[in-house]
Amino acid sequence: MSPDPDTLHGARAELLATAQRSDGWTKGFPAVPMGAHPASVLVLFGRLDSIPARTDERTVAADLDVLLQRRAATLSSHPGQVSFPGGRREEQDADAIATALREAQEETGLDPAGVEVLATLPEIPLAASNHLVTPVLGWWRSPSRVVAVDHAETVDVFRVPVAQLLDPETRFTSTLHRMGQTFSGPAFDVDGTIVWGFTAMVLDALFDAAGWTQPWDRTVERPIEL
Repeated sequence: MSPDPDTLHGARAELLATAQRSDGWTKGFPAVPMGAHPASVLVLFGRLDSIPARTDERTVAADLDVLLQRRAATLSSHPGQVSFPGGRREEQDADAIATALREAQEETGLDPAGVEVLATLPEIPLAASNHLVTPVLGWWRSPSRVVAVDHAETVDVFRVPVAQLLDPETRFTSTLHRMGQTFSGPAFDVDGTIVWGFTAMVLDALFDAAGWTQPWDRTVERPIEL
C-alpha cells in the first residue's frame, strides 16, 4: 500500500520516495553556467507550527509546512526575494549537506540536530548568480525557534502550509522582462507573499514529482517587477 500524504508520516514517506526517483525531475531548468560556484539550499518540510492550512482542497496534510525566508532588499543577488535557507559552499563544509545546514543555522537560527536529512537532490543551475545549487531535502523532526538572524541578509523567516501552495487559486505563471527577453515560470501568491524564480521552480518540480500538484491555470500570467 502506498503512503498516504494526507498524514505527516505519509508526506515524509512520499518525499523520501520522490527523492529516490529524482532522475529527470529538473528537466526544464536552464543550462549549467560556466564556472558556477557550488551552493546548497535546505528544503525543509514538517509540522512547523499548530496552524493548519486554510484550504479545503488539498492533497497533503493540512499541517504540513515548508520553511522559507525573505532576502534583504540590499543584497546584490536576488534582493527581496523569497528563498530557501542556503548559500555558497565554504572551505570548511564537508559536503552539500553541511553547507545547507550551516547556512540555515546562520540565517534562521534553527538547530541542525532537529533536522533529518532525507536526501540530496540533483544539482540545479542558477544562472542569474552563477551558482550550481544542491537542494538538500529535510524533515524537521524536532522544530526549533527560527528568526531572521542577520537583517543584512534575511529580513523574515516564515513557514508556509504546503496545502496552501498547492491550492490552484494560489498559483500563476510569472513573467519577467529583462534585456529584451521574457522569462516565465511557475509562481505562488500566498496571502500577498510572492514566491517565484528558483524557489518556485524547485517547489513546482518537487510537487509534480511527488504527485501532489493539483491542476491549475497556467495561462494566468502576472509580471514580476524588480
